[in-house]
Amino acid sequence: MHEIEPFYNWRHIYVSEEDMRSPFYGRVYSEFEFSHSIYNYYIHPQWDEFGSRTLYLKIIYADYELGYAIIEMIGEWNDAIENDIMTLKRDVIDAMMLEGINKFILITENVLNFHSGDKDYYQEWQEENTENGGWAIALNMSEPAQHDFRRKKLNNYIELIDLPDWRIYKPYHLFKKIDNAIHMRLQND
Repeated sequence: MHEIEPFYNWRHIYVSEEDMRSPFYGRVYSEFEFSHSIYNYYIHPQWDEFGSRTLYLKIIYADYELGYAIIEMIGEWNDAIENDIMTLKRDVIDAMMLEGINKFILITENVLNFHSGDKDYYQEWQEENTENGGWAIALNMSEPAQHDFRRKKLNNYIELIDLPDWRIYKPYHLFKKIDNAIHMRLQND
């Protein structure tokens, strides 16, 4: 797991630790010291810790004019024991929403599994986003994690989308592709 880095091909246009509006502004990373782990496995030092012991993330792009952020995640999403959704919502999402972000692309292909808990924070996030014309999606979540996510009907709050080739897009084009798909789905509902 220590070799899985956050997607870095957009670092020439956005770096979260250099963005004064980012919740991770000013963070300093080591390329050589592995200090974070998920269970007994060290993870790459570029991942950001946000209060969960099993889930880490990296804001790989944020556009405050268009109001969207692309956040890559790694680990185990555990709402049952860790209440990861509460920590994510309070410490990352709320801070970004205060800065005008209301559309969230969560890249979840490195989320190994998902354990559900309460729906309250998902519902709160969805209600706040809907008020502002926003949305949240989980991109490329693994089949087992999707199964657990759908079983609790959390896809009513965070839509699940598969787009395996997302890395070929620039941030704006990825955002537009997903935004258009969501608008088309809403028109057909």
